[in-house]
Amino acid sequence: MQQSVNQRQPASLPVAALRALRPHQWVKNVLLLLPLLLAHVLPWHGHTALRQWFAAVGGFTAFCLAASAIYLINDLKDLEVDRLHPTKRQRPFASGALSTRIGPPLICALLAVAAALCAALPWHFGASLAVYVTLGVAYSVWFKQRLLLDVFVLAGLYTLRLLAGGYAGSVEVSKWLLAFSIFFFVSLAFAKRYAELVLLSGVGQTEARGRSYDTGDLRLVESAGLASGYLAVLVMALYINDTSSAASKLYTAPVFLWMLCPLLMYWITRVWFVAGRKALDDDPILFAIKDRVSWCTLVMAIAIVIAAWQPWHT
Repeated sequence: MQQSVNQRQPASLPVAALRALRPHQWVKNVLLLLPLLLAHVLPWHGHTALRQWFAAVGGFTAFCLAASAIYLINDLKDLEVDRLHPTKRQRPFASGALSTRIGPPLICALLAVAAALCAALPWHFGASLAVYVTLGVAYSVWFKQRLLLDVFVLAGLYTLRLLAGGYAGSVEVSKWLLAFSIFFFVSLAFAKRYAELVLLSGVGQTEARGRSYDTGDLRLVESAGLASGYLAVLVMALYINDTSSAASKLYTAPVFLWMLCPLLMYWITRVWFVAGRKALDDDPILFAIKDRVSWCTLVMAIAIVIAAWQPWHT
């Protein structure tokens, strides 16, 4: 029997290693491409624009590799805690599908390739990636266990992606976008914690292992998360209303952008309703990827932006 198991293990090793990299999480790094899109720099706008997009895609790849390295570090550190978690015990290291000896060399290889990609990009991008890796590791080792700090660091990592995308694509990232990003991702980070606590309450546990939250914090987490999400909508409204902002320069009919505010408020509120009904995935971003309503909301938002931009008039 032992020989049979050993014979099957090599065949499953690549699959287990790929799962440990969490490629489904790479979608979060699409944020690096957002500064180019919001600046209306499209690949077919000429050679300069095409080079900017190649650079941004290179930055996206570097962040994906670095993010996977951070996830490996996190899984190795939380090995024993994950084995006691109702869902995280299925992770490759925690379940034993992947040997912990593979972790360190794989981490080094991922970071080495990411660093090599930085050599072809502006130094500001490389500095941003270094900060991202440092904060990501610090989050796994320390911040994740600190009340509220974990949420703010998570939101900061998302906002840092936007900055890095601007550096890679050689476009300026608006202060309005940074302010919106902070409030929006703080809301989603609280939603992540809320979903974890709801899951624990469903299995009769009261305290999240390795965290500083317990099920008694559910109402406070919910209130803070909703408030932060609505503040993001307020920032968007102030941006649209500011005649000196980029909205009046980039968009032919910026009045259409007002439709984004109720649409965004609807999506944020719905996420929290879903979380309250114990139907939210552990990660709101991954939930949105699988959620049909979220995709419909995204399509509507894109249609609104195009209506406000009216590229056929340029």
